[in-house]
Amino acid sequence: MMLLFLAALLPALSTSDADRSGAVTLAVPRVEYRMNEAAATRSPWIDANGWRILRHPEAPYYYDAPSTAVGLAAAEAFAYGANARIHTDAAGAGEFSQMLEFLRRIPERALPPQANIGVIDDGSDETGELMNLLSRRNLLYVIVRAPAPKLDVNVRIGSKEYPKEDAANPAALAQKIRARIGDEKRLLRIYGSEVVIARLLGDRANARVHLLNYSNRKVLGLRVRVLGEYRSQKLFASGDPRAAVADAVVKGGATEFTIPEMGTYAVIDLSQ
Repeated sequence: MMLLFLAALLPALSTSDADRSGAVTLAVPRVEYRMNEAAATRSPWIDANGWRILRHPEAPYYYDAPSTAVGLAAAEAFAYGANARIHTDAAGAGEFSQMLEFLRRIPERALPPQANIGVIDDGSDETGELMNLLSRRNLLYVIVRAPAPKLDVNVRIGSKEYPKEDAANPAALAQKIRARIGDEKRLLRIYGSEVVIARLLGDRANARVHLLNYSNRKVLGLRVRVLGEYRSQKLFASGDPRAAVADAVVKGGATEFTIPEMGTYAVIDLSQ
């Protein structure tokens, strides 16, 4: 199993067109609402780049983000340890500075990523779309070269368990993988939002949860469940230096807590 420690890289503003040269251009992080053909409702579709960064963690990245998305772009790059430069407009420069000031206040912690799923990446579009879906559904995975026995599920598209026909419907495939894990064994679960993507890092005694809100509205009453009993929960929330978790419950091998109000980005440090 490949475990990469997250480097605390701070994003930077792009000051020259040369910054784009040789860099991978990422999508503007955001959420769109699309019609659900199965019901008279609109479902959120998240444009997120975490899976792309995980696929090539060593690459330089470039965002061209408007002021409404520049803070989220900076937070996303930081959460995934990306070497990123961000181009924005005049109004966005101020938003970027505020997010950068917040990121600098987050203590550095060298913790490995935690996951239930190992994805054997063949570089195909099908595997990329699966990783995209897993990320958006908060089904935690790491990219591995070969099946890792310590993980609950290992996925190789084209194998007997996961034939290529499954990849034609990535949503159904993601649900199949979730069912094989079982929700009670998931290392991290999010309740109360479809627009928040999480990342979990940790070791035997400590954990860090990254939460990215891809909408342009605050999320209220977000409930988080992490496997492991952590008596200490420290919240760092963008835009609210006094924020703290609420209704924490530590029992039965898990820790649950609520974030009463979440803006663009939050980090929760947990300790036993």
